[in-house]
Amino acid sequence: MFRAVPPRASVIACNTCRHSADAREDGDGVRGGALLAAALRDVAATDDRFREIAVEEMPCLFACTSFCTIYLRAPGKVGYVLGKFAADEASAASILEFTRLYAESEHGQVPYRLWPDGVKGHFIVRVPPEGQVVA
Repeated sequence: MFRAVPPRASVIACNTCRHSADAREDGDGVRGGALLAAALRDVAATDDRFREIAVEEMPCLFACTSFCTIYLRAPGKVGYVLGKFAADEASAASILEFTRLYAESEHGQVPYRLWPDGVKGHFIVRVPPEGQVVA
């Protein structure tokens, strides 16, 4: 059921997410989550600022009303679930830029003034690291 991955900053895309609130798939029958995962990989591969960020995917993050959902995590840091993204490179670039800032932060908390516009309004939940709660 699980596949081991190295512990590092990662963005995990739900590859079965809906394309939008109104459609499961795009015109070619591809799910929005799969398209967003591909866009994340494409953007990460073309920009050295994102080389330390793992782009991973898995089926269903159980946030179905928030199509194109991603989960950000890193060891010892608060995690975040974000959703309602367009399945495109602009969204992928904003997600990866936030993830870079997140990875560079001490506890995973990025000052709002540094957030890329493309992630504002997309946060669903933050998750404390295992064995800890946010004070």
